[in-house]
Parts: sequence; structure tokens; C-alpha cells
Amino acid sequence: MSTDKKQQFITDSKGQKKAIILDYKIYNELLEDLQDLRTIADRKNEESISIKDAKRKLIRNGLLKC
Repeated sequence: MSTDKKQQFITDSKGQKKAIILDYKIYNELLEDLQDLRTIADRKNEESISIKDAKRKLIRNGLLKC
């Protein structure tokens, strides 16, 4: 991430970074990434299925065409 208008830092009187202002698009992308990570963590103990079984299930539910 470059610093050209995508992020700005708020500093204290000593020049220490205290906060950041992010471009709205980047902020939303970070939120989406955090949600994805939470979903992964929530599902880490779920039983997995083969891609073949997953494809069959999607076709059966009308979510995927043959």
C-alpha cells in the first residue's frame, strides 16, 4: 500500500503515530478480510468433504449446473 492519499497518519507532538486515516475502499477490504478470517476460525473444526461430494450437493440444490 502506497501512501499517496490511501493513508494518512495522525501524530502527536513528538511525531509518534497515534492514528491512521484510510481510504474508504481499503478500510472495507480490511473489514472483509477480517470477516473471512473469523469465518475460517469458526469453521476450523468442521468436517471436510471431497470436492466431488461438494459439487454433487451444489448441483442437487440447484446452485451449480452440470
